[in-house]
Amino acid sequence: MPPRRLTFPEGFLWGAATSAYQIEGAWNEDDKGESIWDRFSHTPGNILDNSTGDIACDHYHRWHEDVALMKGLGLEAYRFSVSWPRILPTGHGRVNQVGLDFYSRLVDGLLEAGIEPFPTLYHWDLPQSLQDKGGWSERSTAEAFVEYADIVSRKLGDRVKHWITHNEPWSTVVMGHKLGMHAPGQKDFPAALKVSHHLLLSHGWAVPVLRRNSPDAEVGITLVLFPIVPGPSNTAALPVFRKCDGYFNRWFLDPLYGRHYPADMVAEYINAGYLPAEGLNFVRPGDLEAIAAQTDFLGVNYYTPVITRRRVTPENENEPLTLLYNGPEYDYTDIGMMAYPDGLRHLLNRLYFDYQPGKMYITENGASYSDGPDGKGRVRDQRRLNFLRDHLLAAHRALECGVPLAGYFVWSLMDNFEWSFGYGQRFGLLWIDYENQRRILKDSALWYKQVIDENGFAVPARSP
Repeated sequence: MPPRRLTFPEGFLWGAATSAYQIEGAWNEDDKGESIWDRFSHTPGNILDNSTGDIACDHYHRWHEDVALMKGLGLEAYRFSVSWPRILPTGHGRVNQVGLDFYSRLVDGLLEAGIEPFPTLYHWDLPQSLQDKGGWSERSTAEAFVEYADIVSRKLGDRVKHWITHNEPWSTVVMGHKLGMHAPGQKDFPAALKVSHHLLLSHGWAVPVLRRNSPDAEVGITLVLFPIVPGPSNTAALPVFRKCDGYFNRWFLDPLYGRHYPADMVAEYINAGYLPAEGLNFVRPGDLEAIAAQTDFLGVNYYTPVITRRRVTPENENEPLTLLYNGPEYDYTDIGMMAYPDGLRHLLNRLYFDYQPGKMYITENGASYSDGPDGKGRVRDQRRLNFLRDHLLAAHRALECGVPLAGYFVWSLMDNFEWSFGYGQRFGLLWIDYENQRRILKDSALWYKQVIDENGFAVPARSP
């Protein structure tokens, strides 16, 4: 049968995403303060290839070139993050005007190129001076975030029409404060639960500030979310399935949508000794109402599902959940994530029918594959092209179910510093030669340009 063509709704936004620490470089230029990722990456043993984000993709100096590449690809939107310590070197107080002006020029350049800016205020680069005072485990950091959000939105709010407060609170909590794999490198789950609350609280407090300073803009938050899938040969018992969903998803979704923290997970954490007997003693009156501030959209980052099975041992029987991340029956990207496109359809449907967000954007979706330039300088990354095509097909199926999906952002615009993996993983549409900063459009980028131009793509017809 001939291929059929999928068309996305009129006004559907096609974009790509990055974050400040992963691409900007210029880590100590123009009065920028130290971030927790500067400190973490400079500490031996934290980064797999012993690299840092000191230079990364040198976007701070090459942003004109990068915006021109975005325009050439036909991008309609660009999600980037603002570096908090570039604006407030010590986290609060004195403003670095040079840092503010950099993002103002970037926004102007994007708009001149016909690209809608989608700034994220926090993508993990907390000023180190705030971390030295306790970081996100302290309520004062949430207060400092509101000051920062106010300063940035007063500068850019006349031109920015879409604001994202936080990127992936789960990653900050679990990777940074429970497992110690991300900055600030802590391994303290009771403290991490405080961190989760103060992150969400800072979001809720910032929403009305952003609305005041940018009154005709949309405001939202981005979560990394995981469809929970029973293992193929070892079906998870319902309690394990429920715990996984609470740990990965509901702990953040429920309070954002006015349902408070899930009671079953609070009980789990009390029983495991992660919370005191009285429970959430760091939640103050009015906090939950603030966290549930009405937003205009939910940003969804999707990479991989969680495959569950019952696997209880004497060592983990008191853990709040027992799970297996992946199973050998599936395909994996080079970073070890399972490629499971239909999980995106399940996730989007679940979010819409369970939480009813008025609008959703896929704010990150992508895959790490190491394909490099061949002898002719061409990057034939067919695996990434297939990954993007299959996930866009899943997104389109969610649209057919009535999900209010308004846009899609590939992660990432360019290869970059991939956190604790350093430069060994490549997610970009653009190949970066880190020695000379040359940018090369991969085959997946050229395919994505065609998708944008046609607002859709051709796929094989479904079987009868």
